[in-house]
Amino acid sequence: MEPVVIAGGGIAGMAMALTCHEIGVPCRVLESVRTMAPLGVGINLQPNAVRELDDLGLTDQLPAIGLEATEWALVGRNGNDIWSEPRGLLAGYNWPQWAVHRGELQMLLYRAVLDCLGPDAVLTGHQVVGYENTSEGIRVNVARRDGSTTKIDGSLLIGADGLHSATRRQLHPNEGPPIWGGAVLWRGTALGQPIRSSSAFTLVGNLEQRFVHYPISAADAETGLQVQNLIAELTFDPSEGWSDSDWSRQANLDDFLPEFESWNFDWLDIPAMMRKAGTIYEYPMVDRDPAATWVDGRMGLIGDAAHVMYPVGSNGASQAIVDARVMGAKLIEHGVGPDALHAFEDQLLKPMNALVLRNRGAGPVSILGLVEERCGGVFGDINDVIPHDEIQTFMAKYKVAAGFAIDELNAAPQTIPTGSRVA
Repeated sequence: MEPVVIAGGGIAGMAMALTCHEIGVPCRVLESVRTMAPLGVGINLQPNAVRELDDLGLTDQLPAIGLEATEWALVGRNGNDIWSEPRGLLAGYNWPQWAVHRGELQMLLYRAVLDCLGPDAVLTGHQVVGYENTSEGIRVNVARRDGSTTKIDGSLLIGADGLHSATRRQLHPNEGPPIWGGAVLWRGTALGQPIRSSSAFTLVGNLEQRFVHYPISAADAETGLQVQNLIAELTFDPSEGWSDSDWSRQANLDDFLPEFESWNFDWLDIPAMMRKAGTIYEYPMVDRDPAATWVDGRMGLIGDAAHVMYPVGSNGASQAIVDARVMGAKLIEHGVGPDALHAFEDQLLKPMNALVLRNRGAGPVSILGLVEERCGGVFGDINDVIPHDEIQTFMAKYKVAAGFAIDELNAAPQTIPTGSRVA
């Protein structure tokens, strides 16, 4: 059997490689960067993704790169709570929610791939630029960092090459660039004292201006400080467009901090936190319109290449991992061929396309819009503005849409039963 070729060595690609190894399918990862490095800042892994990492035997390594999240809170512009709820094990899940450093998670997966599949399993400096379906498989066109090109034959091509996916671009050549809706994020990390429950995801503000804070490490025993992920967000007129959509674009405090100078509450001093951050990355919040298909012959998309979405629900990395596992289950069921790709698409395309649009509408934080409509964002007791039951129902519906409703997830069988192999 020719190997499955995986375009992209991010979270989706590495999870796909580990899944292929588990089910006995040879594979090779092609990654465009010359040297793998832990880039990025904080992300959250929902229990549906942690469940899959547990089945891969990786959860014992998560404490080294993050912290279990125990609370999720929305806070109004005046510093008063709109909603808070327990997360992970405290909420009744069989698996925790984890807040981790994105780059360190990628490196954890990368090291696991090398350990399980060998040092030649990942070809760095190799960018997939196209593909050709053949009568017996698929031929992958590759550009090397040294300027040369080559072709690699495979049984399937899994496009896990992210926001600027070349595999998606060939499948949908008229799609154009990612869509910017007006929001810009400034992201960084800083050492700080724990706030709230010391492991809380906290979002403060409204739909046009907000600040997100969550820790991605336990507090140091000597200093009491923990690494905290910080995100400031402002909304602009999208009609003027934005010049870039790259997580590595560096920014300055002067670009956004003046808008947050008065955001200092008894329990949270936002300007002081941001001033402690090291490098700050600027990122326009972009997505793509839902695709009509993710499959072209023996090529199939997963992760951000299939359904990049606004990061308002902490779904991107989680769904990338889930995608890889679902794809593995379809390979077991249908064999290493187009039928597995179509079965994967049949299961996930419709709900993921709906989630892309739901997150474009602010996802679980869209409740902030109701608060703004009903009281201008200023309140004492939120129950005088929105009843508790109304918010609870709203949040429960989002968890169902995003695939991590508690009862359904806890009762679900393993995506890939232990010991399953492709025939």
